[in-house]
This record gives sequence, C-alpha cells and structure tokens, in this order.
Amino acid sequence: MSKTRLVFILFLLSLFPTTITPGFAHAPDGTFDALLRAAPRVTPRALLMALTALERLQLAGARVRSDRLMVIDYGKPSSEPRLWVFDLAFKRLLFEEPVAHGRNSGGERAVRFSNDTGSLMSSLGVFLTAETYTGKHGLSLKLRGMEEGINDQSMKRAIVIHGANYVRRSGHIGRSWGCPAVRPEISDVLIDSVRGGTLLLAYYPDLSWLKRSALTGTTLTDTMSSR
Repeated sequence: MSKTRLVFILFLLSLFPTTITPGFAHAPDGTFDALLRAAPRVTPRALLMALTALERLQLAGARVRSDRLMVIDYGKPSSEPRLWVFDLAFKRLLFEEPVAHGRNSGGERAVRFSNDTGSLMSSLGVFLTAETYTGKHGLSLKLRGMEEGINDQSMKRAIVIHGANYVRRSGHIGRSWGCPAVRPEISDVLIDSVRGGTLLLAYYPDLSWLKRSALTGTTLTDTMSSR
C-alpha cells in the first residue's frame, strides 16, 4: 500500500472516531486486561492507545505485525523502566526496560519533543520498526514515523533503537541524540524480537499531540484514562 493511500485512509478514520471500537480492549480474549496484568507498571492509557493504533493500522491495510507491541512512556523518569515489549499472541510481557531520551528533551524527565532534524530531541507518536543495520552502536533498528508532522522525519533523523553503555538498570542513565537507546546487554535480543513492522507507541501526556493524532484515537482513550 502506498503512503499516500494509507494517509488518506487514516484521515477518513479520524473523521469518525466514535465508529472505531478499540477491539483489543473489549474483545472476548481480553488482550488489554491480560497485558495490564502482565505489566502492572505500564501506563494503562498508553497501552490502550497503542492497541488502538495497531487496530487502526490493520484496518488501513498497513504492513504491521500482529504478534508484537511496544510502548514507551516518556512521562516516567528515565531512572524507571518505561519501555515494554509485549507478545500479543500469548499475551505476555517480553521486556520491561529503561530507555534513554534525547539530550535536548530534558534531564531525568523528558519534557520537550521534536520532529526536526538536529533537534537532539525524542519524538512522540506511532512508529513501525523497519530494517536493521550494524553501525557504531552495533545492531540497530530503524524506526519509521507514521504521524505526519509529529514523527515522520524519523528516518531522515536516523532515529533508531540501539544499545548504549549509558543505559543501565538502576540510577541515572545518559541521554541520546533522540534515539530510544536501551541496555547493550539486551539490545540484540530485543531488536531481533521486534524487527520488521512492530508498532511502537512513544507516549507522553502532551495535549497538542493527543488532539492531532489520527491513530491513537483520543476519544477512545479518554473514557479509559482513569484506569
């Protein structure tokens, strides 16, 4: 499917937000509740938004994996685990990890975000994992931003998942040039598990993004925001 057609379909979906049901959340198999039980520290609203975006991309015919899901909550401090990787087929948690944010996004907490080249900030929104390559950080995974004006410059900015020695389990962690860097001890295994079309939601309670996003469906998540 061409990018132009995908954008057009997503625009149509955004016009009728109340007609799209967050199927993963209310399906008989209870995916949303099962994932919350598997990862009680994940932000419920971020998880639901990620599941909603996955459903909408599937409805739009995008090539997105149905067996994996990733969530980053930049609203949490970098000293806490704030990256989750889920196995949707078995409704289990694969990774719960710390992750770095961009050096110009903030100190221990990320508070600023950008889509601009050279900003050295993290970007919010929905991404799909693309191809891997081996660079100065070892095995790295490209991220393709799916939200125009929000994160669609990610490939040009070389925003990738990679291992970094400044990311550790506890205490203060370093900052990247905008990439969601992870611990080098687990980077290769994590990257291998999500390459090739996994949806990643980079979340922050930013009202401007929440109102603009056609993928995450704020009218769907507002009813669940207290969970």
